[in-house]
Amino acid sequence: MKENKKNKDHGKVILFPGMMDRLFNEAKYLAENNQYKEANELFEQALLLGEGDEVSLSIFAYSLYEEKNYERAKQVCEELLAIGPNMYFEVMELYLTICMQLRQFKQVEKIIESLFDEQLIPEYEAEKFERLKNLNAHIAENQESHFQATIIEDNEPEEFTATEFSVMSAQQQMMLIHELTEKNIRPYSGELKALIENETIQPFIKSLLLILLVEQEINMTVTVTKLGQSKELNPVNFPLPTKLPQYTEITGFITEQLAQEPSTLEFALHLIDKHAIVLYPFEWAGFSSEEVAAGYIHYVKLMFGEESEMNGGIVTFLQNIEKMSDLQE
Repeated sequence: MKENKKNKDHGKVILFPGMMDRLFNEAKYLAENNQYKEANELFEQALLLGEGDEVSLSIFAYSLYEEKNYERAKQVCEELLAIGPNMYFEVMELYLTICMQLRQFKQVEKIIESLFDEQLIPEYEAEKFERLKNLNAHIAENQESHFQATIIEDNEPEEFTATEFSVMSAQQQMMLIHELTEKNIRPYSGELKALIENETIQPFIKSLLLILLVEQEINMTVTVTKLGQSKELNPVNFPLPTKLPQYTEITGFITEQLAQEPSTLEFALHLIDKHAIVLYPFEWAGFSSEEVAAGYIHYVKLMFGEESEMNGGIVTFLQNIEKMSDLQE
């Protein structure tokens, strides 16, 4: 978050300690196994919670490129280049390739000229990049009108409206929410309230919008209706998901009971973190914390192929929450 944001901690607020790393690790695993769409969705979720490291952002950029999501891939490369990655030249090559896919030929020409001026191009690559610069200069000269029609506009969101947001895909909504985490959302607070109170918005998206209001301590009354429940609250004094009582109790039970099974524990905590967002501002209503903890242990073991006896009601409930966390369309 920017410095003018009223944070509870310095820098960006991380909702779930450890959750961001778990999401990045799972996303990297998926990308390395060519499951790019699923990987990109997890990368976006992780970046809502904090900043990625060089390796994570590099894999994310390549994964976006493989999915032909060139605009977002370019943004991620720019973030990487801004921090001066160890593999600077490799990232720059990907960035130039993306720019060419976006038909930003003049930009490629200028970047290569700068690389030569700053002596950043290895000697053995000089001839190739000279040809690449000339090729882009030639294309830019002959297709300037087409270039102007297709050049990417600045990523600053224009007038943010609930109507426009509501017709976006879930992936586009996630990207816009990510942009808003870096901005003062007070000018859009009325639109965000309308979206949270809109019955057509997915529960997971509603929760992320509400978290934006809570993080920036927006003083207004919001009525949240989801999962057959309704609550009126004021974000200025409402706790984040990790501060709600049942979350703390459940993670405590899980950690104690799975202390000798680190893989099962890791996956169970990942599910709880994700489900806590889906349910927010509610919790696991109708079940005790012990029941929910036992339900997650059973649910994860079932996913690992183990058999165990368990109350089917809580497992069905957890399965339904998991479906709501799936934003694929």
